[in-house]
Amino acid sequence: MKYGLNMLLWTTDVNESHLPLLADIKKWGYDGIELPVFELDAAKYKALGAQLDSLGLERTAVTVCPPEANPISDSAANRQAAVDRLKKVVEACHAGGVQKLCGPLHSALGQFSGKGATPDEWNRCKETLTQVAEFAQGAGVTLIVEYLNRFECYFLTSAADTARFVKEVNHPNVRMMYDTFHANIEEKSVAKAIKDCAPYTVHVHISENDRSTPGEGHVDWDTTFQALRETGYDGWFTVEAFGLALPELAAATKIWRRMYPSEEYLATRALQFMKTRWEG
Repeated sequence: MKYGLNMLLWTTDVNESHLPLLADIKKWGYDGIELPVFELDAAKYKALGAQLDSLGLERTAVTVCPPEANPISDSAANRQAAVDRLKKVVEACHAGGVQKLCGPLHSALGQFSGKGATPDEWNRCKETLTQVAEFAQGAGVTLIVEYLNRFECYFLTSAADTARFVKEVNHPNVRMMYDTFHANIEEKSVAKAIKDCAPYTVHVHISENDRSTPGEGHVDWDTTFQALRETGYDGWFTVEAFGLALPELAAATKIWRRMYPSEEYLATRALQFMKTRWEG
């Protein structure tokens, strides 16, 4: 098992100014970090990758799709923009030594149609992500589709639908992840959800029901870890938590109050919690 920490706890733009923090993350005992890839400058991520190598930190990455580059849009130009943008994200990942790119790669974050996903949107998304997957395969990057809760998207909102989507895409570089925050909202049975998507799950976000310190809320952690163990999961456990440090991100994630003493408190307690629950 590898333990990671999503850098969105502090920033959307990891750069040289964060080197002391990255050194602390390594010192705290994390195996790696999850890089936000919102900029498309491959050279920047190549330099950052070298710095992370020097610190002994591995990395995964996360990105989102903006409205102007929506993989399920009814506009061919918009879908092509999604392909082009995601390819640039893949290039940035490759430059930075990232092999796993996760996030809601399937649709524009926070954009709603007023109804559920349509068959046309389903097929458009399959076509769009297949094009990106072909490119990603050559770069050694796996696209990891993340389903979100109904308040953040409408296209993929459950483990079962996401597993079906990945199965239909049928590409070795398209897989899925399980996020305990979204599952806590959407799934009737945590154990069934984890088992249903197990053949395609290659990444897990550890996130509490209030997006703060894992283990201090009401997510059903006993069932979560037991089901993951029973299905043979052996990938990343990456902490995803948010705070008030970034006003725009706080607004997007609906964080209106401080829910932990400090980011260091959250990060160190989360790692202790994961290791205790998983390793005994």
